[in-house]
Amino acid sequence: MLEGCATEPVPAIEAKGLQYDSRMLRPGEVFFAFPGERVDGHSFVPQALRSGAAAIVSESEAPSGLGSRWARVAHGRRALAQASLRFYERPDRDLCVTAVTGTNGKTTTAHVIDALQRSAGKTTALLGTIEHRVGPHAEKAVNTTPESLDVVRMLAQLREMGGTHATMEASSHALSLERIRGLDFHTAVFTNLTPDHLDYHGDMESYAAAKRRLFEGAGAKPPRFAVINADDATGRRFLRLRLSQAVSYGRGEAADVRPRRIELDERGMRFDVETPRGRIRAETPLVGEFNIDNLLAAVATAQCNGLDAREIEDGLRLVRQVPGRFESVDAGQPFLAVVDYAHTEDALRRLIKAARAVANRGRPPGRVLTLFGCGGDRDRSKRAPMGRAAGELSDFAILTSDNPRSEDPLRIIADVETGLRTGNAAWMIEADRAAAISAAVREARRGDVVLIAGKGHETTQALAAGTVAFDDRRAVRAALEEMGYEKR
Repeated sequence: MLEGCATEPVPAIEAKGLQYDSRMLRPGEVFFAFPGERVDGHSFVPQALRSGAAAIVSESEAPSGLGSRWARVAHGRRALAQASLRFYERPDRDLCVTAVTGTNGKTTTAHVIDALQRSAGKTTALLGTIEHRVGPHAEKAVNTTPESLDVVRMLAQLREMGGTHATMEASSHALSLERIRGLDFHTAVFTNLTPDHLDYHGDMESYAAAKRRLFEGAGAKPPRFAVINADDATGRRFLRLRLSQAVSYGRGEAADVRPRRIELDERGMRFDVETPRGRIRAETPLVGEFNIDNLLAAVATAQCNGLDAREIEDGLRLVRQVPGRFESVDAGQPFLAVVDYAHTEDALRRLIKAARAVANRGRPPGRVLTLFGCGGDRDRSKRAPMGRAAGELSDFAILTSDNPRSEDPLRIIADVETGLRTGNAAWMIEADRAAAISAAVREARRGDVVLIAGKGHETTQALAAGTVAFDDRRAVRAALEEMGYEKR
């Protein structure tokens, strides 16, 4: 299983299974030990041996006496990816697998792609930020893209139940850490590239290079189809790679897949989609103009995956709101309250502009109130730009805590405040997120749009003292109930 990865001869050992988590290991399985984000898997080697590991795969030299049960490799995660594909007999080659990458829009795009496939009668898997689902079985996601072993296992489960299509979000971390190395993708989708994760990648060129790996093959052949946003500068660079059959989407005339006659209101969106295979009528309950791009990407991907116009049109009518993505909380109040995952400058700008379009339909037009913060122990360079976005585009901004983690929340807020001060919006600071949400709701008037940005679908908040239960949607509903609103 490790040919090409091992730096020394590999012992001939029968493996009953593979594991990288020593707590899950059963006798006869091979344990892969490699450095992780928080802990080093090598520290669990003794536990794995006590649990009956058949062998250890590691980047380190074998300890004395373990040579016959030790395989040394140059790259632990790369070895795990290769071994997983071999052990489970390449389920990726028996399925139509799509990967979606980009800074913003991955989750919604992947959800719409999967919804179109399921509407067309396919048995599918969806791996992403919110959950990992194989057929009817779902579990909460820990990472946007799981470790390679988990990805391959889920693909194998889908194949076993007779499934045909899998869609996954491919994060830049996953691409850098080889979590999807060697997978044969039928279609790869690129949404956009805006500043994020620069604490990890260092600069935008390195960030773009991580995304580009998906279109170059990431240890496998390039995907058969590449669906790429032609409105994005990095997307246009990817279109010039010419490694796959490229399908561009966007608002411009040069895009292969583009919208016409757009209508938006509180009931959703309606527009025509011009494609190389003819016109498709898009009618969907999704709201927010930014979702047009996500829908275009999904339509283009669905065509690459073999769906016809009727199947796509029928599926779009059935698409439901993605949790934590422009998700409204309705308790009968005379203003719109929306929870969204936007946590970059670009995503926040798109969110506020979408809210403005809704607020402007009122007579008189309503205001946009934006509650937001920035995560701790993450890229500090995006804090002031997020503050500037909220200050420039909102009528009223509430700066609060997001997931401060080990950082002082007030230090994070001070970083964001430098950008917020440059705008024209009225604003306030409330570090306690629940109190900030209550203040935002109480500030709202008839026809306003209240945006609760940053955490979206998340149900916890990471603080220095530990992780606590916290759901923005519940907090909004509780604040509305305190004001006497309660939809029955």
